[in-house]
Amino acid sequence: MPDSLFYAKAVRGTSRLVDHWLQIGQAAPDRLAMILADTARLAGLGEPEATPDGATLHAWSRDDRPPLWAARTALFLLVQMPSRPVPRDADEGCAWAYCWLRNREFASLEAARDALPEHLRTPLEAPLAEAWADQRGRRLV
Repeated sequence: MPDSLFYAKAVRGTSRLVDHWLQIGQAAPDRLAMILADTARLAGLGEPEATPDGATLHAWSRDDRPPLWAARTALFLLVQMPSRPVPRDADEGCAWAYCWLRNREFASLEAARDALPEHLRTPLEAPLAEAWADQRGRRLV
């Protein structure tokens, strides 16, 4: 599969990733948006210009391309949830894998896979390999 097809799927999946946070986060949308922005800043996953509100979070969950910091932070929060969520479809899985590699530095694909929580290793096996190839194939990231 060409790298560009993976990236297109990952971009489409970022809104699904934000939606996943919105659907299973245990707070009102305004609070979930604040948690997302504050976590991005504290964890070094991005610098939101402003803290979004719940309506913005809902819009991003339907948009083709929410801010990358929002998708990266949604993944950061989802992988820590005790309910152990997994991607709900292939595009979302690509977004999870893409953001996983953007959130941390890994020396190898195996190191990236081994760092995943156990419950994500099987669902993200193929998308992570595609994300790794895509990341290594790019020259202007």
